[in-house]
Amino acid sequence: MPAAPGTAQWSSRFAFIMAAVGSSVGLGNLWRFSSEAGQSGGGAFILVYLLAVVLVCIPVLMSEYLVGRAGSSANAVDSVAEIAIQSRVTKNWGVLSWVGMIAGFLIVTFYCVVAAWVVRYIFKFLGNDFAGLEPDQVAGIFTNFIGTPIQVLPWFLLFALITIWLVSRGVNRGIELAAKVLMPLFFILLTSLAVFALVTNIETGGTSAALSFLYAPDFSKINGDVANAALGQAFFSVGVGSAIMITYGSYLPQDISIPKASVIVGLTDTAVALIAGLAIFPIVFAFGLEANAGAGLFFITLPNAFASMGAIGPIVGAAFFFLAFFAAITSSVSLLEPSVAFASERFKMSKAKAAWVMGALMIAVGLISVFGVTSDGDTYALDAIDTFTGQVMLPLAGLLIVIFVGWRLDKAIIAEEFAGSEGLGNVLIVLTRFVAPLFVFIVLVSSIYTSYFAG
Repeated sequence: MPAAPGTAQWSSRFAFIMAAVGSSVGLGNLWRFSSEAGQSGGGAFILVYLLAVVLVCIPVLMSEYLVGRAGSSANAVDSVAEIAIQSRVTKNWGVLSWVGMIAGFLIVTFYCVVAAWVVRYIFKFLGNDFAGLEPDQVAGIFTNFIGTPIQVLPWFLLFALITIWLVSRGVNRGIELAAKVLMPLFFILLTSLAVFALVTNIETGGTSAALSFLYAPDFSKINGDVANAALGQAFFSVGVGSAIMITYGSYLPQDISIPKASVIVGLTDTAVALIAGLAIFPIVFAFGLEANAGAGLFFITLPNAFASMGAIGPIVGAAFFFLAFFAAITSSVSLLEPSVAFASERFKMSKAKAAWVMGALMIAVGLISVFGVTSDGDTYALDAIDTFTGQVMLPLAGLLIVIFVGWRLDKAIIAEEFAGSEGLGNVLIVLTRFVAPLFVFIVLVSSIYTSYFAG
């Protein structure tokens, strides 16, 4: 089905892939992946993570692209309602887009806060602020910074305003332009840092320890908690369940294969996470630091390592946080886009006006995470939103869309959108009917129990 008149489209296959990968590749691949892998047994976590990406996230990704393009509306809610009507089922299935869109909006509110920390650390390393400091002093700098909201506020506003401005410029002059410029730079910088970390830490044993930790799984460590963490991270990292990919799918020209695009995006996002592990963990083990330090791994453990590198430390540290900034901005733009597209179409506003209206709301809600922190650095508000969106809303939206595509969507729509890839269309039906719903449902129930009811 062709796009509706006036609907923006990606200018090229490369532009779409860069934007879609930019949407998936973000702080989730760096800050959150390293934190989760470190706390969940390294290789054991990664093995379950890979299975989650292949068996669950890529089918969900295909489903979201399909719904977006077939629905022909940048407004994810209307896209689902439109093809529900075509499939002769209730348009109330649009609720799955509401869940995803609200989840994405809530995520971007705290995402901008974490990105603010990243931006501040770029300048801290450029200013060589960590030179000669002891590990507890480096930790104290981070705790004091996030525990003093007035220090975080200007960096939060700066990052949020850049995000809003890029979204306000539209698909081709904003989202696409940022992705086409920043993502190639991101890949070059990430690969360079990974090679640097691996080569410089061979003699210290950090490289061999990191490779063993990441790629020699201890199967005894695979349990329900690891499975929950892996699937939740896969949803967060790949970007499914948040209505982003439904919106991006609506901009997708008919000559781009949905199955191929989904596989490329899913596997590229996974590769980035694994390469990021190679950039981070050799340094962690070389300096005898804790791999299971959680979020502190990113803002305390690694800065300690960079501070111990001598004259090259500030350069490596600044490069690392520049890398994180590139990842953060492409993802924050994509997280805000679905709610902006909805506001623009539903309330007949220009894209620019909708971006600034929804952006102002994003900033207002984001202040809860900025100021919802104790003086000793306990980010209780941010953690609560992160847990609710990552453990409940994203899996719920993902569960609803695979049930919708697998059981309610007219198969003629799948055949039309997968023309030339009929075999993959049949695989999608099997996965969305019998495989993905089972795994997502189990993890959703387990996540809710673990997060809100377990001791």
